[in-house]
Amino acid sequence: MSEDRYLTFALGKGRLANKTLDLLEQIGITCEEMKDKNTRKLIFVNEELKLKFFLSKALDVPTYVEYGAADIGVVGKDTILEENRRVYEVLDLGFGRCRMCVCGPASARDLLQHHERIRVASKYPIIARDYFYNKKHQTVDIIKLNGSVELGPIVGLSDVIVDIVETGSTLKENGLEVLEEICPLSARMIVNQVSMQMESERIKELISKMKVLCENNAWNHQGRKESCVL
Repeated sequence: MSEDRYLTFALGKGRLANKTLDLLEQIGITCEEMKDKNTRKLIFVNEELKLKFFLSKALDVPTYVEYGAADIGVVGKDTILEENRRVYEVLDLGFGRCRMCVCGPASARDLLQHHERIRVASKYPIIARDYFYNKKHQTVDIIKLNGSVELGPIVGLSDVIVDIVETGSTLKENGLEVLEEICPLSARMIVNQVSMQMESERIKELISKMKVLCENNAWNHQGRKESCVL
């Protein structure tokens, strides 16, 4: 592929993007334009390295990558699972660690153990449905919520919830607890399937450098908890 072609990164807005840019800077990839807090630009360019960057809502990152609007994306594992796009997940970046869990009052534990038909509230209906139907083989009614999912069991909307858990303090404050763990979560790097073929050398070199950096960071910060950024 021509060396004049730009590689384009799609990054989820906020702390996810900031942490990713910090990592990229450590392997010599910078984009000074993105450091201007007052800029109204939507696309940021590093002409020297032939790289472009743009910020989007995290939920949209896999879509941009699947359709080739971006070659590379960085997004939480929860978004990858929920969006279920045709992309390659190539690297666990090791930050934003937390868990996707089934949570509810302690009394709901029996409902889960006896596979009773229950109502499940979640921002992540795809993940919830896959877990209950394909892994637990339990029939449930999924209720999609967009915020304050903890309210579900408290006001009687649902028996349990499926949500991201970091420390569990919010659950505890509201009389809820983790009942089952679905999967661990963290920030991941994803790649467009065609780009991986056409720009294999450049992308694999980037992945290799990022992997070494992430492994070193994990070693240096072993035992230190990262806050969830998903």
